[in-house]
Amino acid sequence: MFNKKPIIALDFPSEPDVMNFLAQFEEKLFVKIGMELYLQEGPDIVRKVKDEGHNIFLDLKLHDIPNTVKSAMKGLARLHVDLVNVHAAGGRAMMEGAIEGLEAGTEAGRTRADLIAVTQLTSTTEPQMQAEQGIPLSLSESVLQYATLTKQAGLNGVVCSVHEAQAIRKVCGDDFLRVTPGIRMLGGDAHDQKRIATPDGAKKDGSSLIVVGRAVTAAANPVVAYKEVCKLWEEN
Repeated sequence: MFNKKPIIALDFPSEPDVMNFLAQFEEKLFVKIGMELYLQEGPDIVRKVKDEGHNIFLDLKLHDIPNTVKSAMKGLARLHVDLVNVHAAGGRAMMEGAIEGLEAGTEAGRTRADLIAVTQLTSTTEPQMQAEQGIPLSLSESVLQYATLTKQAGLNGVVCSVHEAQAIRKVCGDDFLRVTPGIRMLGGDAHDQKRIATPDGAKKDGSSLIVVGRAVTAAANPVVAYKEVCKLWEEN
């Protein structure tokens, strides 16, 4: 099982940017590699970061027909990441296919990556969801419905905002991961996120893992900023 440190989003455009950032740290991190970096550098960036000893959340949010997602996950399993995700909106069959692909692609003697599903993006507001997705529920009800479906499909947890974490824990259990992006320091810029929280606020409200981006990566001193995030996350 990977560590429960804050996950640092490596939202950089190139490999040199990533390696220069990571070189500032003496300890091994838990990092997120998302679409921007993966599509620019390909699977090699995952291998290089993994070779440095870091835990990896590969955040590609797969969403396609079940067989396609199953085949894609079979390939991704060979990258030996620790955490990977799909969109819950793809449905139960798709999520079950993702698990099958991960298990089929995981080499003998290795533990397969944990698999989680995106519920609603933390950039999504309730009026936007209702108007654009045509979902006649509250945002929290939609997230909880997706989380319940994700658990029924056998996945390890969901990506959600801090505002839904506690309700998901009550319905799906404490072992069901609640991975919370949109983490900002007190007074920090929300950027394009709508449903945000501080590290200590996320811990108190039921998040089991947090994802932190520019609050660390864009800081004047990323190491100091990271230690402050860890302090707030671990002490509350």
